[in-house]
Amino acid sequence: MKKIFISLVTLTVLVGCNIDRAPYNSKESDVVLGDATGLRSITLGNYALLKGDASGGGFFNNLYRVGEYGGDNIDISGTTTDQFFYYYNYRSIKNNGRSNIIWNNGYKAIVGANRAIIKFAEGKDAETDQLLGENYFLRAYVYFSLVNVFGKPYNQGASNLGVPLKLSDDVNDLPARATVGAIYDQVVKDLQKAEQLMTVDKGNVYASKEAAQALLSRVYLYMENNDKTIEYADKVINSGKYSLLSTTELPLYSTKTPENNQETIFAFKYNKDGDYTDGWYTIGSMYANIQNVGWGEMYASASYLDLINQNPKDARLKFISPKYADPKTQAVYWVQKGNNASGAVTYNYKFQKTFQKNGSTYFTMDGVDYQVQTEVTPNKTNYYFVNSGGSKTYVTLDYDMDKRNGYPKFYILKCSLQEGVPQLWSPVVVRLAEVYLNRAEAYAKKGNIGFALADVNVIRTRAGIPVYTSVPAGMTLLDTVLQERRLELAFEAQRKYDVFRNKLNMNREYPGTHLNGDNPFYTVPYTNNRIIEYIPEQQIQIQPNLIQNPD
Repeated sequence: MKKIFISLVTLTVLVGCNIDRAPYNSKESDVVLGDATGLRSITLGNYALLKGDASGGGFFNNLYRVGEYGGDNIDISGTTTDQFFYYYNYRSIKNNGRSNIIWNNGYKAIVGANRAIIKFAEGKDAETDQLLGENYFLRAYVYFSLVNVFGKPYNQGASNLGVPLKLSDDVNDLPARATVGAIYDQVVKDLQKAEQLMTVDKGNVYASKEAAQALLSRVYLYMENNDKTIEYADKVINSGKYSLLSTTELPLYSTKTPENNQETIFAFKYNKDGDYTDGWYTIGSMYANIQNVGWGEMYASASYLDLINQNPKDARLKFISPKYADPKTQAVYWVQKGNNASGAVTYNYKFQKTFQKNGSTYFTMDGVDYQVQTEVTPNKTNYYFVNSGGSKTYVTLDYDMDKRNGYPKFYILKCSLQEGVPQLWSPVVVRLAEVYLNRAEAYAKKGNIGFALADVNVIRTRAGIPVYTSVPAGMTLLDTVLQERRLELAFEAQRKYDVFRNKLNMNREYPGTHLNGDNPFYTVPYTNNRIIEYIPEQQIQIQPNLIQNPD
């Protein structure tokens, strides 16, 4: 393990010199730790480690997969030997290479931040303080990420094991796992320090005072410290530095560079020159094939589509791009619950092409013609047919779709098309819409209906859908906020954490290969040990004082 930490320290010192990935590139040939050049180089290297590379590797790209694939917003249309599949089906393995990358690159960045914090003194000048603040921020961000991947939610017990808390660059310092509470305490301390030190505005592709405040609003939300969540959300919102994109611009969010997006508070910047090769191994490449680039094998889930389609005018629907069959033919579809040969419950898409008869829409199934009937509600027209049992089956009336293994291709565009490049995307760490929703959830948990709905309505107004004048029938105030959070932050790798930290179970009763095999997770209880990942076996082998997570 000593060799590992020696390599971490060495790499962190030098990585800024060797990585030419603007804006986090540094080309100084002689790094002197005691001067500003050395501090800049270490800091840029830490950004580069977390950002990852054009091949889809690195810290963030794998961290994203844990948070998003374990949620309920996507389905995967086939099986794969790629180990991200275990995040999706909750069949975790102890030697997951992707989890090991999260751990390795995370601790490389932590050691780099530690080195900067230890070697450089505060108060020399504004630039030094800013860079030190950025390192405090990055260290906090990594620890917060790691403790949520490998440790249980804070409200399930602060005394549960988290991850090792290493605050030195000493190669002989090999700490065992600290508690979840100790990690959260350090995250808060680091972010408050970062908030204090950062005074230079370098733009939203670098950490800033407001980025620290925004992340603190999320951290305190996870800790259920609602007053502090509101306090820090207020600081960001009232700063006036950021504003929500318009309803028209919202579907174009991912096409903008971070610098040209007034809603983004902090993002890892990817450039089309230097950060993009062929686009086949990016996050967006799994969600869509665009201009013949990308696998396009993961789609918006039926669960998410049912929710977003409740308001057909919702601007966020434009993040979903259905790939229709050629020729384009009108059809109805629905999800049909059934059983396979062994009696296990199945959920499958059912498509039927329609035809017109006597001025009405019909389809034929099993030799019987069924009329597609309508039911008008205030926000949309619902479609249904009366099945052979005499009850209504609700359907979507649209067009037949291109499918893979029976799964319709509802492409997701939220992680693609920056500057028109098919699979280029700059991952957003925190944006203003989330801060409003953090505050809304905190108000909901304090029982403040008016303030909670007001914040939710800010987001709904921007989405172009009706606002709430009261809590919807059949829902709690918290349900209302979390539903809007799901709609707004879909495909941003927060859904898994939002469900389990609120002691809710993950409902996955919809089509997808997560239901393949024996005893699949139709529902993932928040108490199940598989809501967190195993500590990578590779790490336990080289550091035996690491205790493995329970099976």
